[in-house]
Amino acid sequence: MGLCYSVDRTTGKEPGETSTTAETADDRLGSGRWRRPRDLKDGDEMEGVQEVSGRLISNGSSEIACLYTQQGKKGTNQDAMLVFEKFCSRDDTVFCGVFDGHGPFGHMVAKKVRDTLPFTISTQLKLASESEQNGLVNEKGQIKCTEEEEEEGERSECVTTMDEQWCELIPNENNSEHLPEMYLPLKHALLKSCQQIDKELKMHPTIDCFCSGSTSVTLIKQGEDLVVGNIGDSRAVLATRDEDNALVAVQLTVDLKPDLPSESARIQKFKGRVFALQDEPEVARVWLPNSDSPGLAMARAFGDFCLKDYGLISVPDINYRRLTQGDQFIILASDGVWDVLSNKEAVDIVASAPSRSTAARAVVDTAVRSWRIKYPTSKNDDCTVVCLFLQDAMEVASSVVKNSHKEESVERVSISNKDEEEDEIVPVKEESVPKSCGTESKMMTMTLAECISVAQDDEEWSALEGLTRVNSLLSIPRFLSGELRSSSWRKWL
Repeated sequence: MGLCYSVDRTTGKEPGETSTTAETADDRLGSGRWRRPRDLKDGDEMEGVQEVSGRLISNGSSEIACLYTQQGKKGTNQDAMLVFEKFCSRDDTVFCGVFDGHGPFGHMVAKKVRDTLPFTISTQLKLASESEQNGLVNEKGQIKCTEEEEEEGERSECVTTMDEQWCELIPNENNSEHLPEMYLPLKHALLKSCQQIDKELKMHPTIDCFCSGSTSVTLIKQGEDLVVGNIGDSRAVLATRDEDNALVAVQLTVDLKPDLPSESARIQKFKGRVFALQDEPEVARVWLPNSDSPGLAMARAFGDFCLKDYGLISVPDINYRRLTQGDQFIILASDGVWDVLSNKEAVDIVASAPSRSTAARAVVDTAVRSWRIKYPTSKNDDCTVVCLFLQDAMEVASSVVKNSHKEESVERVSISNKDEEEDEIVPVKEESVPKSCGTESKMMTMTLAECISVAQDDEEWSALEGLTRVNSLLSIPRFLSGELRSSSWRKWL
C-alpha cells in the first residue's frame, strides 16, 4: 500500500531507517529473503527464516499454485506473499497468504508476518494436539491455563486485552454438525498465532511498528476443507462453476474497512474516530481521539500500535468452506488489484491465461494497465496475486479438449445450415487485432490471456508527478518527531 512519505534518493533509505533495519537491494527487487544486517556478529540471532522445501515467497509457480508481485509507483514494494505446500508435514495441506504493508516500515512488517505466521500456526496446532491428549483443553477447544499462569497472567488466554475481548465475542461453532473436526483447532491456532505475532511486533528491536503495519489474507486447504482468515482489506475470491457450467466469482472474505457498521462501532467504543476527508469521501479512515492522524484506511491490521488502544485489532475474520467438484481456483490479492479489477474480471483473467504458471502475472499486468486507464494521474499501488488451483491439471486439460470438440461440432452444424454464399470462412489476420488492452470487457478485442503477451517494458508511462489515489496511512502523529523515539514509544504504551 502507498504512503505519504519520501525516500532519500541519495541513500535509498526511508525516514527512520537505520543500518540495522535497511533491506538489501535483493529485498527491494523482490527476492523475498531477509538478509543478515551488517552489524550483527556471528552467533547473534538472524532475522528471518531459512529456505524450506515447498515454500514459495517470490515470483514463480508450482504444480498447484502461482504467485506474482510488482512494485507500484509509490516507492518500495510493501507487499509480501507465500505458498507453503505440505504444510504441517501433510501432503494434502497447503498454506497461502498475501500481506500488504503500510507505513514507513510496512514492507518489513509484511515480511515478518509472512515468515512467522505459518510456523506459529504449526506450533499452536502441535501444542493443542498435545494438550488434548493430556486433557488440558476446555469445552471451547482452547488450551486451559494452569493456576500459576492464571495468577501471573503470563499466558495470553489469561490476559484481558482488546484482541482477546473480541476473540471471546466470536460465535462458538463447537456444536455445529456441519463443521469438520479440523476446523476448531485450526481456528483457535490462527487466532492465537495472530495475537502472538502482534505482541512480538510490538516488542521487536528493529522494526518500529508504532505507525507501520500490514494486512493479511490467508487460507489453509486441507483435503476438501478450506479455512480462510482475513485481517484488513486484502481479499480472497473463489472461482466456481454454476449449474450452467459458467464460471462464477464468489468472494470468500469481507473487506474490513472502518465504515463497516460492526467495525465502526468497535472503534468508536474505544474512543477512536472514523470519518472520510472531503477530497476522498469514499475512503473512511481511523483517527486518534484528539489528533487528525494517522488516518488508517482499514479497521484491522498487524502493528499500527498508535491505534491499538482506540479500536484497531489484529483478530482475523475466519470462515470455513467445503470445496466441491465445481470449484476451480482461488485468488488472493492485495487491494492494489481489487481497486481496479472486479472479482469476475480477475477470475476471467486467470481462466483465460495461457498456462497456470502465468495466471498470477496476467492478473497483475492487467491491474497495472487498468490503473493507467482508470486513474491516469495517480500512482499505481503495489499489486500482488497468489493463485491456488483446486483441480488437477490433467483433468482440466481433458475437459477443455472435450469442450472444444463440442464447440467445433456445433460450429460445423451451424455453418452447414447457412446459405451457400457463406460456404467459406475467412480467418482473421493478426494485423487486424489491436495491440491495446483495456480492462472493460466490452471494449476489448483481445482476450485477457493475450493481454500479458504484450511487452510491458516497451511502454513508457509515468505518474510520478500525479496524486496518489488512496494512501493507507495519511500522516504520522506529531509526538513521534519530538523527544519520543522508537526506543521509548513502547514504554509510553
